[in-house]
Formats: sequence, C-alpha cells, structure tokens
Amino acid sequence: MPTTAQILQQAGAAFQQGRLGEAENLCRQVLAAAPQDGFALYVMALVKAGLGRPDQALAHYDAALAANPAMAEAWNNRGSLLWGQGRLEAALESYDRALALLPQVAGLWQNRANLLDQMMRFAEAVESYDRLLALVPGEARAWAGRAGGLRRLGAFDAALESCDRGLTMAPGDPVLWNNRAILLRDLGRIDEALQSYDRALASDPGYAEALFNRATVQWVERAQLLPAIADLEWAVMADPDFAYARGLLMHLKMYACDWRGFDAALARVDDGVRAGKRAVEPFIYQALSSSPADLQHCATIHAAHRYPPGSALWRPRNHDRIRIGYVSGELRAQATAYLMAEMYERHDHARFEIFAFDNGHDDGSPMRRRLEKALAGNIIPITGLSDTAAAKIIADAEIDILVNLNGYFGDHRMGVFAQRPAPVQVNYLGFPGTLGAAYIDYIIADDTVIPSGEEEYYSEQVVRLPGCYQVNDSRREIATEIPRRTDCGLPDGAFVFCNFNSCYKLVPSTFAEWMAILVAVPDSVLWLLENNPTACANLRREAQSHGVAGERLVFAPMIDLAPHLARFTLADLYLDSLPYNGHTTASDALWSGVPVLTRRGTAFAGRVAASLLKAIGLPELVAETPEQYQSIALSLAGDPSRLRALKDKLAANRRATPLFDAAGFTRNIESAYARLMELFHQGVAPRSFRVE
Repeated sequence: MPTTAQILQQAGAAFQQGRLGEAENLCRQVLAAAPQDGFALYVMALVKAGLGRPDQALAHYDAALAANPAMAEAWNNRGSLLWGQGRLEAALESYDRALALLPQVAGLWQNRANLLDQMMRFAEAVESYDRLLALVPGEARAWAGRAGGLRRLGAFDAALESCDRGLTMAPGDPVLWNNRAILLRDLGRIDEALQSYDRALASDPGYAEALFNRATVQWVERAQLLPAIADLEWAVMADPDFAYARGLLMHLKMYACDWRGFDAALARVDDGVRAGKRAVEPFIYQALSSSPADLQHCATIHAAHRYPPGSALWRPRNHDRIRIGYVSGELRAQATAYLMAEMYERHDHARFEIFAFDNGHDDGSPMRRRLEKALAGNIIPITGLSDTAAAKIIADAEIDILVNLNGYFGDHRMGVFAQRPAPVQVNYLGFPGTLGAAYIDYIIADDTVIPSGEEEYYSEQVVRLPGCYQVNDSRREIATEIPRRTDCGLPDGAFVFCNFNSCYKLVPSTFAEWMAILVAVPDSVLWLLENNPTACANLRREAQSHGVAGERLVFAPMIDLAPHLARFTLADLYLDSLPYNGHTTASDALWSGVPVLTRRGTAFAGRVAASLLKAIGLPELVAETPEQYQSIALSLAGDPSRLRALKDKLAANRRATPLFDAAGFTRNIESAYARLMELFHQGVAPRSFRVE
C-alpha cells in the first residue's frame, strides 16, 4: 500500500500533467486520513484553482497555512488568487508573508512589484523592482517594469535610463523597445519614439501593442492618418481583442470618412462592450453608440481598468468661502474655454474661491490672457506631474468641489480624480455622459439631456440645472468683416446647408439623410469643415453614390473663432448630426444667427442641440423622426419667408432667453455648488436634485 508521501507525489504529478480529477481524488484519500495535512491541503488548493473554483481554492490555502504557516509558495499562490479576485490589499499582504519567509526569491519580488504597479503605488513598485534587480541584475524585463513605475512617477529620464539598461541585456526585446518608445514620446522626442517602435516591430511584426502605440503617435503627433489606420488594421489582425484597437481603428476611419464595413465594425465593437471587453474608449464610443446603457458599460469598464480608485487624499477642512477647482487641459483657444470664459469672470468671489488646474499649455492666445485675468492668477499647472503629485497639489489647496471639465476627452486627468483629492467631485461639460467611476459624485445636466427616469444609466448623481446645462459666453466676438459667399467658395443664390462638426461625428446614416435633402433641393450646397484631404475626397465620392455631384460639397478651412463666426452668417440652415450632436458648434451657429435643425437622440450626446434650442425658444426645430427632420429642412429651404421669420425670432431670442445669459447661468450653477456642500456637511450621501 502506498504511503501518504507517495500518494501526494502521485497527486502532484497528476496536477502537473493536467489530470485534475485524478489529483483531486488522490488528495481526498490523504485528507480522509489526515485532514490537517498541510501539504495535501496545499495541493488540493492548486487543484481547485485549476478547476476554476477560486473560493474553494482559497479555503484550502487558508487551511493549509493554518496547518503550516511556513509554506511560502502557498502564501504566494494565495496572493495571486486574491489578486485575480480583485482583492488587492489582501493579495499584497499574502505576498509580504511569502517574502518574510523567502526574501531571496526573485519571483516573489516580481509579483509584489507587478501588484503594486496595478495598485498605482508606483514608488513602492519601484522599490520592489530594485530588490528584484539586486538579486537578478541581468533580468531585462525587470528593468522594463522599473522603467514603467518611474514613468508613472514622472521621472522620465530615469525611466529611460532603466529601459536602456534592459536593452543592453536583451537588445532584440520588442517589449523593451516598445516601452522605450513610450518614454521618448513622453519626453517629446517623437522621431526617436517612432524609430524605437520600428525596432520593436522589426523584432516582432505582429506585436499588437507596438502597432497600436505607433499608430497613436503617427496620428496624434504627426497627423499621419493613413499610416496609423494601416498599423491598427495589422494590430486587429494580430490580436482581435487587443484593448481599444477596434475602437481606435473605427475612430480614425471616421476621421477619413472611410465607411467601408462600418456596420459590421460597429457591431463587433458593440458586442465587445457588452461582453465586458475594452473594445473602445468612452470618448470614441459617444460618436458611435445611441445606447445609454452601452455607453455606461463602456465607461465603467474603462474606469475600472485604467483609473481604479486610490486612497482618498482630501482631509476635513472649513472655509468661509467654497473653494471650486476646475481641472482642464484646455485653458486656451479651444471649445471648452470658449464656453466657460464668461462664467469664470462672473463667479461670485464673495462666496467662492476659484482655482483652475491646468493640464494643458499656455498657447499665448487672447483667450488664454482672458482666462488668466478672470482667474486672478489662480491657474496652477499640473501638466507632466504624476497623478499622485497633481492630486496632492489639489488636496493641499483644500479644494471643496473639484470639477472635471474633460472627463475622457482631450488632455484629461481622470487618474487625478481617482486619488479623491477633494470631498466632492463633479463631471461637467467636456464629456457628455457618465464617467463610470464611483469617485465622481455628480454630473451636471438638465431635463432634456438626462430626462427623469434615466438616472440608472449614470454612475453619478444627476444635478439638473434650469434651462440648458451648457454654459455659453455672451461676449464671444464675431469679426466685423463679413466675407462674401464667393470668398468662401459658396455659390451666390444657392441655399447653404452647413455642419461644422469634426468629421469623426459623421456616420453613414446621417450623411444619407443630408444627401436626400440635397437631392430634393437642387439649388443647394452642403458646407462642411475641412478636416483632412482624405475625408474631403471620400465625402465627395460618397455624395456621388447618393446622386449628388461632389462639387455641391464645399469645405471650410480651420480659422480663428471670430472670423469663423463671421463666415457662419453666410449659411442658411445648420443640419445637426446623430448620434453625436453639435455642442459648441451648434451654439456657435445660434450665436451667429443661423437656425439649427436637430433630431433628438437617445443618449446625452445626441440631445444637447435639443437642449440648446429649448433654452433659446426654438423647440420647433427639434425633430423626433428622420421623416420630420427632412420635412422641416425642405420646408425651410423652399419657403424664404418662413426661414426669414425663423431667423428674426432667433435674433430676438438671443438676448431675451436663458441660453446666452451667462450671468444667470453662473448664479444657477453656484446654487448647485452650494447645495452640494450643504449635503456634504450634513453627512448625506450624494443624491440627485434639481436647481429651481
């Protein structure tokens, strides 16, 4: 008859060879006779984990360690199991118990470093990498991991040095070349970054992460649209589920207005989101999805993976005035600043102290100078700082309400909000939808963009302002010199439809509706923003496929805001888009005296224009169906007197309705801020409410 040791040896061999059922039965034999046998319990824990029964595995690890607390490997495996369950603090404690027993085992330090990295405790992660490298200085990937931690601490030069140390040991390692490229981009050395990506891909042509990263640099830093699309197509072929690759590929193809395979590609992205995959980033998805449930799911997935909550940094404090901190990457000549400028100027400084935390740059523009004056020097730079360092600056400023003006758009800092540097945190303006993060307490909205009953689609509590949620600057300048139509390539005598949204917001169904309108109004043109030559060529080709001559699409180059608003006046009617409306662009049209025709969408981003029109007293321009949308467009194009009356009404309402009343808007949002602090000081959990 075999001994206990022999049975356990057989169980271990069966486990190693994947015969889990056999291993389980052998362990049962031992435990029936010796239920406190630590090693048998340990092997059974391994078997249960292999069978996909983590709770049973954990129970057996605990029993094994109760019987024999000196089993370092059991502590290590227990830590990995807890990590997989998302119990990160408990996992770290388990790894530390293993290291207390075997501090000279490099793999244990590797596990601890990797876990600390995920926990965003980067300084401690670097310390663990240092302990690992003291044991195995030739471990190239450990140098890469150390470089990653240093990068997240903002120590870019030291991180690059660490990466280069790894490359001296493994000069052909594609992961190290990829990581080196990321660091070089952080340092603004874009050409060298692209060369490092090339080296990574020379070693591994199917390395999806390097393809994805190179595509991002080519597009964002070099505006090389077609090479970026080609890299993303290769990345998706190499790894169909690589995080965010499908979504970014769709986004760039929309920038190119290349809609081949659009419906099938969107279906794959939707399926990925519903399956819990990181198929698309939330900002990109807003231009693709009409489902508030899917949009929330996408944001929640993204927040959990990219910006998990850290330890709260704020501490109790009392102020005579409420301290409001706005975090923005666009304190310059950009759409968010164009909307916000007057609100900064009109804040009641007797009740509020206003700070702006700048994650962008000073572009030297008149708008930047205006913001500096309005904020009285309280613009605090956080660009280039680690999330923890930036959050500490905000916490040290004792901000009461921290307002996220980016969300997932532009130069955002969601990782700062994850550190909870303020007791109340708010999502406003820059991202029209939920951020999917528990540490964002409120979203500023109105009754149109988030109707009553749809709160379930928002992780935040909903604060509804009267009128429209979107602030608007009543001091935005329209250039006095109005160009002629011929100066802008527009034919005299034609009816001019326009849409000046960026072309990534344009989807095939919306364009088809526009083309049907142009077919029905033969003496009309469609005036669009000129984003890039590829998009212009593709749109003209698409127009021809709908029976519209390509030259009936006229493209407007990018220019400064004041002359842009002046040329806007040449248009007759603004045609809005779905699933993403015009936001700043639609309010620009109304400010310039151009009526906006919209169709009410089913999610926040598709209802903004309806909110604008309601606030300016033009609800008759909000269509509920494609047929009604087309009918209103044709009626206005065919009836000059009706169009004139509508423009006269718009001109009268511009100053008489709430939309461009920045002073009134500021009082309303300040009432909301005061209520937020009342609830906080009362110890009441965040709750939805309406400002009357």
